[in-house]
Amino acid sequence: MENYSSIFTPGIYVINPEKKDEWGIGQIQSSINNFITVNFENVGKKTINLSEINLEIININAAS
Repeated sequence: MENYSSIFTPGIYVINPEKKDEWGIGQIQSSINNFITVNFENVGKKTINLSEINLEIININAAS
């Protein structure tokens, strides 16, 4: 089992590609092993198991 907590650290912005429109952009609040807590703009806080859900890190400052 890979440990993604070193990549997904608090403060980083992410999206769930499968629920991008529903959940919106999220900011990581905490990261312990493969479980992270993310505060999403449309659905609030979610605890994500990175072994089961693939999140994408995004740059909110990038021009779209």
